Amino acid sequence: MSSDQNVQQKPEVAGEERSAKIAVTLFPLLVLAGGAIALLTPESFSGYSKAINPLLMIIMFGMGLTLTLPDFALVVRKPLPVLLGVVAQYLIMPLLGLGISLLLQLPPALAAGVILVGCAPGGTASNVVTYLAKGDLALSVTMTSISTLLAPVFTPLLTLWLAGQYLPVDAGSMAKTIVQIVLIPVVLGLVLRALLPALVDKLLPALPWVSVIAITGVVVIVVAGSAAAIFSAGALILLAVILHNAGGIALGYGTAKLFKQPIASRRTMAIEVGMQNSGLASGLAKQYFTPEAALPGAVFSVWHNLSGALIAAYWRRSSAKNAEREALESELASK
Repeated sequence: MSSDQNVQQKPEVAGEERSAKIAVTLFPLLVLAGGAIALLTPESFSGYSKAINPLLMIIMFGMGLTLTLPDFALVVRKPLPVLLGVVAQYLIMPLLGLGISLLLQLPPALAAGVILVGCAPGGTASNVVTYLAKGDLALSVTMTSISTLLAPVFTPLLTLWLAGQYLPVDAGSMAKTIVQIVLIPVVLGLVLRALLPALVDKLLPALPWVSVIAITGVVVIVVAGSAAAIFSAGALILLAVILHNAGGIALGYGTAKLFKQPIASRRTMAIEVGMQNSGLASGLAKQYFTPEAALPGAVFSVWHNLSGALIAAYWRRSSAKNAEREALESELASK
C-alpha cells in the first residue's frame, strides 16, 4: 500500500481513535464522580438496581460491534492464552484475597467479602478497558465469557474452601443470565456488523462513550447500595482493594509474559485477572453474608474501573508511540 493510500484510510477509523482517546482520559473522572455522587445521595439511586443487567448488556453489545468473526477464529487456533487466563483468574485472585485478608487482619465479614470478590469471574468492564488499552478484545470477551460460565462451580467451591462459607448458586439460573448479559448481545453485535458493516463503521466512534456511560451507571448503582458500609469501613478496606487489584494485574501480566505471550495478550490477561465482576460479588455477599461483606465489592467496583482506565490510557499512549517509532524506522529503511 502506498503512502497516499495510507493517508486515505477510512475516516471512521481515525474518528474511532480520537473518540477512544478522549473517552479513556475522562473515563476515571466520570467513574470517580459517579461514585462520589452515589455516596453523597444514595437514596437517589436506590430504585435502579434492576438496571444493572440491561446496562451490562449494552456494554457487551457494543463490544460485539467492534468484533469480527476472524477475531474469534484466531482465539480458537491459539487456545493457550484463553486457558492461561481462566486458570489465572480462578487461582491468582482467590489466593490473593485470602493472603491480603490475613496480612491486614481484616474482620471476618470484610475478609469474607474480599475473598468473595477474588472468587468471582472476570468483570464485563474488562472488555471495555482491554479495547481502550489496545489489548486483544476477542480474547478478553472469550475469557470473560468462559470464567463467567464456570462461576456456578468455582465461585461457591473456592469461597467455601477459602472463606469457610458455602454459597449455593442456581447454576441453571446463572447460566441463563450469562447468556442474556454476555453471549446474546455479543452475537447480535457480531451479526449486525457482518450484515451492515458500513453502518457499524459510522457508529464506532460513539461506542467508547456508550460503554463508559454504561459502566459509570453500573458503578453508581452498586456504590449507592453500599454507601453506609463504605462510610463506616474507612481506609483499611480501600487498601485491601488496591492491593488485590494491583496484585491481580501484575501477576496476570507476569503469567502471560512467563508463557511468552504477545504484548496484546499480556495486557488482556493483566486486565482480565485484575478486574472482577464485583457487582456479582456484592450481590452474593448481601444475600449470603452481611451488608458489611458487600463493601469490598462496592469499593472494588469504583477502584478497578479507575485503575483500569489509567492503565488503558498509559498502554494506549505506549502503543501509539511504538507505532510512530516503527513507522519512522520503516520510512528510514526504505530510503
